[in-house]
Amino acid sequence: METGKIEFELVAKTFKGLEEVLADELIRLGAADVKVLNRAVSFKGDNAMMYKANLWLRTALKVLKPIGTFKARSEVELYNGISQIDWSEYFTVDDTFAIDTMVSSPYFNHSQFVALKSKDAIVDQFREKFNKRPSVDSDNPMIMINIHLTEDECVVSMDSSGDSLHRRGYRLNSTIAPINEVLAAGMILLSGWDGNSNFIDPMCGSGTLPIEAALIAYNIPPGIFRKSFAFENWKDFDSDLFEEIYNDDSDSREFQHQIIGADISAGAIRIANENAKNAFLTNKIKFEVKAFEGHYPPDGEGIMIMNPPYGERIKKNNIQEFYQTIGSQLKRHFSGFDVWIISSNKDALDYIGLHPSKKVTLYNGAIECKYQRFAMYSGSKRTRKPEEEE
Repeated sequence: METGKIEFELVAKTFKGLEEVLADELIRLGAADVKVLNRAVSFKGDNAMMYKANLWLRTALKVLKPIGTFKARSEVELYNGISQIDWSEYFTVDDTFAIDTMVSSPYFNHSQFVALKSKDAIVDQFREKFNKRPSVDSDNPMIMINIHLTEDECVVSMDSSGDSLHRRGYRLNSTIAPINEVLAAGMILLSGWDGNSNFIDPMCGSGTLPIEAALIAYNIPPGIFRKSFAFENWKDFDSDLFEEIYNDDSDSREFQHQIIGADISAGAIRIANENAKNAFLTNKIKFEVKAFEGHYPPDGEGIMIMNPPYGERIKKNNIQEFYQTIGSQLKRHFSGFDVWIISSNKDALDYIGLHPSKKVTLYNGAIECKYQRFAMYSGSKRTRKPEEEE
């Protein structure tokens, strides 16, 4: 049997709140045995599926390939468990490597200690076999190893992605506190927008939401701009197979509507245009310098998603007025639109003065945020049945 056709377990990591979205992505991609976990989704596939997952998944941070699971309640058990894996199957003494650890265990206090003992077990095995050891490179390793220790269960995985998949490669510049690309894509997919209507971000900053929307609209894989993936350094890497997957543009499509990004800052719009150019999306997104109060929608219905400033980016005594202005503008000019707003400031969201038809809890890094949908009805509200709140 060809190596590329052998199926194995894989785990895609994501942000809390995006697990179901990621599972849907994997099902559409053709993955088997898809199961939702906490901040992750497990699935089965061959090398081709692993390559596709890294290239195509919009809401995944990492794609891991588990290679060993064992119990560890002490330094000795950890060392022995790591030593039981034949590391020469996965890389050579000439490869550099690094270890990433996630530890939530009463038996181990520090993730750095777990990484250090695991490194010792790996290099000792190579030294005994080949009288030579591979080097650790924390900055630019050829091989990435992930160790997840929960209670006394240790799962060891090969990290097929390398750099986090949110680092698409197109965003070379950004404004202050830009939204994560994976979170942005997840917000768009959660909204149900599929490229069949207009898309607007009236406070776009460095352009992440409009760019991710354009990638969805034209069905462009988000990983297409990355310089490399970690699996390209694996011993069983099939370069011909990956090249075939990478160059397959049979799923590309046309887009008949508008994607609009606006911001009150001319500097932000300059950066957004640069990032769109890096993503080869020049002329596919309309960026404009405009305050929200002066923003009006194009003809036709659509989706508006925004990440408005609050707290550190706007004085507290102005928050109420600012968010009231948002609500007023939406009611006056955006009938027929679904409007989604994300914020970690619940009071600010209340100032909008509209009743959300849906609420989702998301995390922007460690910050808990509320992502709320406001349906701006084009006709009488009595003729429409609002969704239940989550």
